[in-house]
Amino acid sequence: MTKKVLALFGSNLIGGNTDKLLTQAINGVEDAGCTVERINVAHVNAGPCNQTYSCMVEPTCAIEDGMKDAYRKLRQADGIIIATPVMTYGVPGALKSFMDRCQPFYMAKYYRKQPFITPEHVKIRRTLFICIGGMKDPDIFTGPILTTKAFCAIVDAKYADELLQNDMDTILNVDKKPELLAEAYEKGKALGERIVKMRDGE
Repeated sequence: MTKKVLALFGSNLIGGNTDKLLTQAINGVEDAGCTVERINVAHVNAGPCNQTYSCMVEPTCAIEDGMKDAYRKLRQADGIIIATPVMTYGVPGALKSFMDRCQPFYMAKYYRKQPFITPEHVKIRRTLFICIGGMKDPDIFTGPILTTKAFCAIVDAKYADELLQNDMDTILNVDKKPELLAEAYEKGKALGERIVKMRDGE
Protein backbone atom coordinates (compact mmCIF):
# COMPACT_ATOMS: atom_id res chain seq x y z
CA MET A 1 0.00 0.00 0.00
CA THR A 2 1.22 3.50 -0.84
CA LYS A 3 2.47 5.46 2.12
CA LYS A 4 1.47 9.07 1.61
CA VAL A 5 2.64 12.26 3.28
CA LEU A 6 1.15 15.67 2.56
CA ALA A 7 3.52 18.62 2.92
CA LEU A 8 1.87 22.00 3.52
CA PHE A 9 4.14 24.94 2.74
CA GLY A 10 2.86 28.04 4.51
CA SER A 11 5.31 30.65 3.27
CA ASN A 12 4.98 32.90 0.22
CA LEU A 13 8.71 32.68 -0.44
CA ILE A 14 9.85 29.77 -2.59
CA GLY A 15 13.52 29.03 -2.01
CA GLY A 16 13.65 30.75 1.39
CA ASN A 17 14.53 29.33 4.79
CA THR A 18 11.18 27.63 5.40
CA ASP A 19 11.37 26.03 1.95
CA LYS A 20 14.88 24.74 2.63
CA LEU A 21 13.82 23.09 5.88
CA LEU A 22 10.72 21.59 4.32
CA THR A 23 12.75 20.23 1.41
CA GLN A 24 15.07 18.45 3.82
CA ALA A 25 12.13 16.97 5.73
CA ILE A 26 10.58 15.78 2.47
CA ASN A 27 13.88 14.17 1.48
CA GLY A 28 13.87 12.29 4.76
CA VAL A 29 10.30 11.10 4.31
CA GLU A 30 11.02 9.90 0.78
CA ASP A 31 14.22 8.13 1.85
CA ALA A 32 12.13 6.27 4.42
CA GLY A 33 9.96 4.90 1.63
CA CYS A 34 6.96 7.23 1.48
CA THR A 35 5.59 9.35 -1.32
CA VAL A 36 5.14 13.07 -0.71
CA GLU A 37 2.77 15.55 -2.26
CA ARG A 38 3.46 19.19 -1.55
CA ILE A 39 0.89 21.97 -1.48
CA ASN A 40 2.13 25.55 -1.64
CA VAL A 41 -0.78 26.89 0.36
CA ALA A 42 -0.40 30.50 -0.77
CA HIS A 43 -0.89 29.34 -4.37
CA VAL A 44 -4.06 27.32 -3.77
CA ASN A 45 -7.05 28.88 -5.51
CA ALA A 46 -9.11 29.10 -2.33
CA GLY A 47 -10.71 31.85 -0.30
CA PRO A 48 -11.45 32.08 3.43
CA CYS A 49 -14.26 30.32 5.26
CA ASN A 50 -17.55 32.16 4.69
CA GLN A 51 -19.20 30.61 7.76
CA THR A 52 -22.29 29.50 5.83
CA TYR A 53 -22.31 26.34 7.99
CA SER A 54 -23.43 24.18 5.10
CA CYS A 55 -20.83 21.64 6.24
CA MET A 56 -22.93 21.08 9.35
CA VAL A 57 -25.31 19.00 7.23
CA GLU A 58 -23.23 18.15 4.14
CA PRO A 59 -19.87 16.34 4.24
CA THR A 60 -18.14 19.03 2.17
CA CYS A 61 -17.78 22.78 1.73
CA ALA A 62 -20.31 24.74 -0.32
CA ILE A 63 -17.52 26.87 -1.83
CA GLU A 64 -16.34 25.50 -5.17
CA ASP A 65 -12.61 26.17 -5.31
CA GLY A 66 -9.20 24.61 -4.86
CA MET A 67 -9.98 23.26 -1.41
CA LYS A 68 -11.98 20.41 -2.93
CA ASP A 69 -8.78 18.73 -4.07
CA ALA A 70 -7.01 19.61 -0.82
CA TYR A 71 -9.74 17.88 1.22
CA ARG A 72 -9.16 14.66 -0.72
CA LYS A 73 -5.41 14.81 -0.18
CA LEU A 74 -5.85 15.54 3.52
CA ARG A 75 -8.13 12.54 3.93
CA GLN A 76 -5.73 10.20 2.13
CA ALA A 77 -2.55 11.29 3.90
CA ASP A 78 -0.80 8.99 6.36
CA GLY A 79 1.22 11.90 7.66
CA ILE A 80 1.39 15.68 7.36
CA ILE A 81 4.28 18.11 7.45
CA ILE A 82 3.44 21.76 8.04
CA ALA A 83 6.26 24.24 7.41
CA THR A 84 5.69 27.93 8.04
CA PRO A 85 7.26 31.14 9.24
CA VAL A 86 5.76 33.07 12.14
CA MET A 87 3.72 36.11 11.10
CA THR A 88 2.60 38.53 13.86
CA TYR A 89 2.83 35.71 16.44
CA GLY A 90 0.63 33.47 14.30
CA VAL A 91 0.74 31.61 11.00
CA PRO A 92 0.52 33.46 7.64
CA GLY A 93 -2.94 34.39 6.42
CA ALA A 94 -3.10 31.89 3.56
CA LEU A 95 -2.21 29.00 5.84
CA LYS A 96 -4.67 30.15 8.50
CA SER A 97 -7.45 30.37 5.88
CA PHE A 98 -6.50 26.89 4.63
CA MET A 99 -6.83 25.55 8.17
CA ASP A 100 -10.11 27.43 8.73
CA ARG A 101 -11.52 25.92 5.55
CA CYS A 102 -11.20 22.48 7.11
CA GLN A 103 -14.48 23.03 8.95
CA PRO A 104 -16.00 20.07 7.04
CA PHE A 105 -13.60 17.84 9.01
CA TYR A 106 -14.61 19.59 12.24
CA MET A 107 -18.34 19.23 11.63
CA ALA A 108 -18.02 15.61 10.56
CA LYS A 109 -16.00 14.69 13.66
CA TYR A 110 -17.49 16.82 16.41
CA TYR A 111 -20.99 17.74 15.22
CA ARG A 112 -22.31 14.82 13.15
CA LYS A 113 -20.08 12.24 14.88
CA GLN A 114 -19.14 10.79 11.49
CA PRO A 115 -15.43 11.56 11.13
CA PHE A 116 -13.79 11.40 7.72
CA ILE A 117 -10.81 9.48 9.10
CA THR A 118 -11.33 5.88 10.21
CA PRO A 119 -10.11 4.82 13.67
CA GLU A 120 -7.54 2.57 11.97
CA HIS A 121 -6.17 5.46 9.94
CA VAL A 122 -6.11 7.77 12.95
CA LYS A 123 -3.62 5.42 14.58
CA ILE A 124 -1.21 6.03 11.70
CA ARG A 125 -1.62 9.74 11.03
CA ARG A 126 0.93 12.09 12.59
CA THR A 127 2.04 15.68 11.96
CA LEU A 128 5.52 17.19 11.94
CA PHE A 129 5.48 20.97 12.50
CA ILE A 130 8.38 23.07 11.23
CA CYS A 131 8.33 26.74 12.17
CA ILE A 132 10.82 29.61 12.07
CA GLY A 133 10.52 33.07 13.60
CA GLY A 134 12.52 36.25 13.19
CA MET A 135 12.59 37.42 16.79
CA LYS A 136 14.46 35.79 19.65
CA ASP A 137 11.39 35.94 21.90
CA PRO A 138 10.84 32.42 23.32
CA ASP A 139 7.06 32.98 23.20
CA ILE A 140 7.04 33.58 19.46
CA PHE A 141 5.85 30.03 18.72
CA THR A 142 2.97 29.92 21.19
CA GLY A 143 0.31 31.10 18.72
CA PRO A 144 1.45 29.00 15.75
CA ILE A 145 1.69 25.86 17.90
CA LEU A 146 -1.78 26.28 19.40
CA THR A 147 -3.29 26.91 15.97
CA THR A 148 -1.53 23.91 14.48
CA LYS A 149 -2.48 21.60 17.33
CA ALA A 150 -6.13 22.59 16.88
CA PHE A 151 -5.88 21.90 13.15
CA CYS A 152 -4.24 18.51 13.79
CA ALA A 153 -7.05 17.52 16.14
CA ILE A 154 -9.67 18.53 13.58
CA VAL A 155 -8.12 16.51 10.73
CA ASP A 156 -7.12 13.61 12.99
CA ALA A 157 -3.36 13.82 12.42
CA LYS A 158 -1.78 13.98 15.86
CA TYR A 159 0.71 16.78 16.54
CA ALA A 160 3.67 14.49 17.12
CA ASP A 161 6.91 16.36 16.51
CA GLU A 162 8.23 19.85 15.91
CA LEU A 163 11.27 21.74 14.71
CA LEU A 164 11.35 25.35 15.92
CA GLN A 165 13.98 28.01 15.25
CA ASN A 166 13.70 31.58 16.43
CA ASP A 167 16.17 34.49 16.03
CA MET A 168 16.15 34.19 12.24
CA ASP A 169 16.59 37.97 11.99
CA THR A 170 20.11 37.32 13.28
CA ILE A 171 20.77 33.98 11.60
CA LEU A 172 19.31 35.17 8.27
CA ASN A 173 20.06 31.97 6.33
CA VAL A 174 19.53 28.39 7.53
CA ASP A 175 22.50 27.37 5.38
CA LYS A 176 24.55 28.75 8.27
CA LYS A 177 23.02 26.08 10.49
CA PRO A 178 23.65 22.74 8.76
CA GLU A 179 22.68 20.99 11.98
CA LEU A 180 19.19 22.47 11.65
CA LEU A 181 18.85 21.23 8.08
CA ALA A 182 20.08 17.81 9.21
CA GLU A 183 17.51 17.79 12.01
CA ALA A 184 14.73 18.58 9.54
CA TYR A 185 15.85 15.61 7.43
CA GLU A 186 15.99 13.27 10.42
CA LYS A 187 12.58 14.30 11.70
CA GLY A 188 11.11 13.79 8.24
CA LYS A 189 12.76 10.40 8.01
CA ALA A 190 11.45 9.39 11.44
CA LEU A 191 7.92 10.33 10.36
CA GLY A 192 8.29 8.31 7.18
CA GLU A 193 9.76 5.29 8.95
CA ARG A 194 6.89 5.22 11.40
CA ILE A 195 4.34 5.32 8.59
CA VAL A 196 6.10 2.50 6.75
CA LYS A 197 6.22 0.41 9.91
CA MET A 198 2.55 1.00 10.68
CA ARG A 199 1.43 0.36 7.10
CA ASP A 200 3.53 -2.76 6.65
CA GLY A 201 2.19 -4.11 9.93
CA GLU A 202 -1.43 -3.93 8.81
